[in-house]
Amino acid sequence: MTAILKTIKNMEKIEILAPAGGFDSVTAAVRSGADAVYVGAKRFSARASAKNFDAAELKRAVAYCHIHGVKVYLTVNTIVFDDEFERLAETIRSAAAADADALIVQNMGVARLAKQIAPDLPLHASTQMSVHTASGVRALYEMGFKRVVLSREMSRDEIKKAAQIPVELEVFVHGALCMSVSGQCYFSAMIGSRSGNRGACAQTCRLPFSVNNQKNGYALSLKDNSLIAYLNELQSLGVASAKIEGRMKRPEYVAAAVKACVEQRDFGFITDKTAGQLRGVFARTGFTDGYYTGKRGKGMFGTRTRDDVVAADEKLLAQIRQGYKDETQDVKLTGSFSVKKGERAKLILSDGVNSVEVMSDAASEQAVSAPLSADKVSAQLGKTGGTAYCVSDLKISVENGVSMPLSAINTLRRAALERLDAMRATVHNYKINDIEIQPAVPYISAEHTVRARVPKTKIGAAFKDCGLVFVPLFSDIRELERLLGDGYPAGVEIPRGMFGREEQIDKQLIRAKEIGVKHALCHNIGALYQAKKLGFTLHGGFGLNLCNTYDLLWAEEYGIEDVELSLELKFDKMNRLGGNIGRGFVSYGYLPVMLCRNCPAKSAGVDCKSCKNQSKMTDRKGKRFLLRCDGTCTEVLNCVPLYIAAEEISKTSTSFHSLRFSVENYVENVENTAVFNDFSLLKGNFTRGLYRRGVE
Repeated sequence: MTAILKTIKNMEKIEILAPAGGFDSVTAAVRSGADAVYVGAKRFSARASAKNFDAAELKRAVAYCHIHGVKVYLTVNTIVFDDEFERLAETIRSAAAADADALIVQNMGVARLAKQIAPDLPLHASTQMSVHTASGVRALYEMGFKRVVLSREMSRDEIKKAAQIPVELEVFVHGALCMSVSGQCYFSAMIGSRSGNRGACAQTCRLPFSVNNQKNGYALSLKDNSLIAYLNELQSLGVASAKIEGRMKRPEYVAAAVKACVEQRDFGFITDKTAGQLRGVFARTGFTDGYYTGKRGKGMFGTRTRDDVVAADEKLLAQIRQGYKDETQDVKLTGSFSVKKGERAKLILSDGVNSVEVMSDAASEQAVSAPLSADKVSAQLGKTGGTAYCVSDLKISVENGVSMPLSAINTLRRAALERLDAMRATVHNYKINDIEIQPAVPYISAEHTVRARVPKTKIGAAFKDCGLVFVPLFSDIRELERLLGDGYPAGVEIPRGMFGREEQIDKQLIRAKEIGVKHALCHNIGALYQAKKLGFTLHGGFGLNLCNTYDLLWAEEYGIEDVELSLELKFDKMNRLGGNIGRGFVSYGYLPVMLCRNCPAKSAGVDCKSCKNQSKMTDRKGKRFLLRCDGTCTEVLNCVPLYIAAEEISKTSTSFHSLRFSVENYVENVENTAVFNDFSLLKGNFTRGLYRRGVE
């Protein structure tokens, strides 16, 4: 154990990254030992309900943190629409002006604009980008991202593989777990227009959902994640930053979580007192490490019980607050003080990088009774309480018989520390370009085709008339070859959940290419990277969440042929998008409202053998959601299908629309394309999705 700890101490320490929804959480994090904090702007934050920071508050927070040697990352991690880009540009400028250390972004269009406005401001890829493979990490590294925040669902081995790429990795080590892979949840949006991709999630997953008639089930509610015990292991793997979730949580939670992480990293264990505080301040029936260890299943599910709430009583909170009530004096200063009769006193202070020199306003005088002594000077200059500084080594030279008011020495100290504050507050001095947001020239399509995504290779003759038909990548190669031979315009859809399957995906793509498949539908940056490397024609899927002109310009530059636009984009916004790349939208299908690595059916103890991919989930109103598993991830399908009529499709400025079949049994018998136009087989209720009503 001693040898392990020595090895750890010789490595670069993993960063402890704390959440801060307001300035009180910033101070709690810094005083508890955080190395960095992440905060949200008033707009474009994935935690829109947090207090968040305007330009002035951000500048204050960055200055405070930088004075203490702590970094600040600003989250701009939502999807952004064209009509918001002026305000987005202001947010990026304010981040650069405040000297933030990085922007955390979800949206490729945001990244593109940020590079134009502040080219030296580092970019971190948010977990909202759904990056869960080494291929995705490598793609972002090659695009110039400094850091990638990995999906919470990744295992130890998957993180280890990603860590081989020379880019900083950030891993969530404590806090709430969403049931869905971040960036791939549309549940809250579909139900009430409150988009998780816009920071307005209604936490639908915390409501009761039962699987296969289970009673009192919470099939979408996971325990809180906690990997703090593995902090040193993550550090040894090469992970740069240990991230704590919780910008919506109180400062006491932030302090307790930071303290636990610091103890584990620096000493190899957490004290009983700190562990008790962490459990008490917030938990959902305990914690889980199931994704990291690969022990996914029923044990990962949990809710916040009455006992959990009661544990966070005022006595506990007061105890935690006591630990960070005073300013942390963590910046050691050295320097000198000298004064001679008839001359002004001089004070020099240095933090090891920055040095300041200040002179007293008035010259010293001959002492009448009590001359100034070195001890008196030392006592006055050592009064740095309430600041970040501690004077550790001060050389004092006072000529005999000198008199000087102690208030003058105090003034010197305050002036020197204020100048040091100013020097430490600004680290980067970013260049900020004055970029004008040009109105997009709306796209005009020369043609409009229909394409389909089908769940199997046995499909009716009508699909030959589609522009493209995508079948699952892991379909039987012989069946895929038959489709091509029979004249179907077949391509492959790479699984949305690729966890641990990169090599398998590569091999299957190569086999598909060998028999003549040319087209690949890709829903994340990792899939795009792998398909591009092998020379496929790239088609962007809805999982990329592309929703503005800057997104489309990026996609075109990356070499994507055409894209499915975001499921959360209204028709009127869709029709105003610019760029030259082909674009379309999903016009029919039981849309996947969640992509889950831990199957909801496992909350009821249902295993894959007994499920046979036929499980259903029921909400408190009796609506049923089908669960469809591909062996790695499960899609939760909406309770009713999306359907957009041909008349409305014809009014869109798009080049294609997509029919997404997933559970329909009649696809192999469809012989007439008229079915695609009016869906004469459509039965029961349906939804028009978010194309009319939009999202918050």
